[in-house]
Amino acid sequence: MPKDQDFVTQISDRKTVFQGMIWNVVSETFEFADQTLTREYVEHPGAVAVLAVNAANEVLMIRQFRQPVRKYLWEIPAGLLDIPGESLEAAALRELHEETGYQSKKLSHLIDFFTTPGGNNEMIRIFMAQELEFVGRPVNQEGEERDLQIEWIPFNEVLSSILQSEVKSPSAVVAVLAAAQISRK
Repeated sequence: MPKDQDFVTQISDRKTVFQGMIWNVVSETFEFADQTLTREYVEHPGAVAVLAVNAANEVLMIRQFRQPVRKYLWEIPAGLLDIPGESLEAAALRELHEETGYQSKKLSHLIDFFTTPGGNNEMIRIFMAQELEFVGRPVNQEGEERDLQIEWIPFNEVLSSILQSEVKSPSAVVAVLAAAQISRK
């Protein structure tokens, strides 16, 4: 069975090339396979995402504008690990509430993945949330979150949209495919 492995390189130089609001671009020079290599990549704080599924087997989806791809994407609630000391579970519950107004009484780990490991160290942990209760969205939404559209969509409809490349958000794709595989067992 294939399994990713940790591997530590000897880093001889590291510098921040660009410092951003959320992430930085770093340059590292390191030794690998008898060579000295330099690579730039996005250093990211990490994130969480939540596949919220109700008793009717519907997925809580959000429609959110994403400037880099210039599209409204159908996504699952997600957000940055940007509060020091906050657990992954607490971050997932916070993001679920902030973006949708829902709280979950049952949260379980679904899957982890690297978004773009060739140029970014972002890892996203996806949780499945069940036993949901609507408690209201926070009033002071900012940026793209001010325009979120929230909708419950049947699981099989979301799965079909993903398989037809109509939904391309990586967190939604990974979460729904993982949940579909688990439900087949």
